[in-house]
Amino acid sequence: MTTDLAVIAFAQNPDPEARERILALVQDAGAEVERFSTVRVTGPGSAGPDSEVPGYNAFTALVHGTDATALLAALRPDPLTQMLPGVDVNVIPTTLFDPRHKKLLVMDVDSTLIQQEVVDMLAAHAGREAEVAAVTEAAMRGELDFAQSLHARVEALAGLPASVIDEVRAAVRLSPGADVLVKAFLREGHAVAAVSGGFLGILTPLAEQLRLTRHAANTLEVVDGRLTGRVLGEVVDCTVKERCLRTWAEELGVAAEDVIAVGDGANDIDMLTAAGLGVAYNAKPAPRAAADAQINLPNLDAVRFFAEL
Repeated sequence: MTTDLAVIAFAQNPDPEARERILALVQDAGAEVERFSTVRVTGPGSAGPDSEVPGYNAFTALVHGTDATALLAALRPDPLTQMLPGVDVNVIPTTLFDPRHKKLLVMDVDSTLIQQEVVDMLAAHAGREAEVAAVTEAAMRGELDFAQSLHARVEALAGLPASVIDEVRAAVRLSPGADVLVKAFLREGHAVAAVSGGFLGILTPLAEQLRLTRHAANTLEVVDGRLTGRVLGEVVDCTVKERCLRTWAEELGVAAEDVIAVGDGANDIDMLTAAGLGVAYNAKPAPRAAADAQINLPNLDAVRFFAEL
């Protein structure tokens, strides 16, 4: 029996009848279920020594007999509203499950791979966190040009000692489940990359810690031991993020359909749509509407179910 699609759903505290309701919706859409499984995922925290990764239920149904568009319309008619409250239901091609295909996972960093927005943390050292955070929020919603907004936010950092980068780096925390996710992909021989509208001073040590395959971010200019309030070179905006994804996939010999991209803000939309599967992670409305799949629970580990890891 040929399997065409996978229905993958996540919920932290699902209704006891969620399994049956998902199956009923799939069958009402004209699809036949080949296999259905439920997994309760729990485990020690990866966001810090005293943290706990929130548990969740993962529902996976392998189906055939209908197309993805019709099935998704039946399960999630609106990208911002789930048919089953508290349950993220997604429809993806099962080609991502093929273990013979090398995959590339590309993640945004701030509010995706890590819990914080680094530029806001840096701005706190200048006493301008609230001001800068408001601009960051607007940029992530897509209300401001990202490059222009970044230049404006970085200007607020002018005069700070370069040592604040080390202080902020020490305070950064991985998103719950991030370490588990990265290790799962690398263990199976896949590639993992991170691309950030933030800064290399934060990302490079993190990439080395996680053994990431590739990474890219902006460079803060430092003169005489102090931040100048400027960014060197081309800003890593939505266009650059997409370019990085395509370049890395080509370098690593990964087909476009085997690339999974994950992000939360408007600056991630181009790479989400360029990937074989774009995943909106606790995202703003614009990327949720653009993405192929979404996860709205505080556990990045859930992404691995899209590759059956």
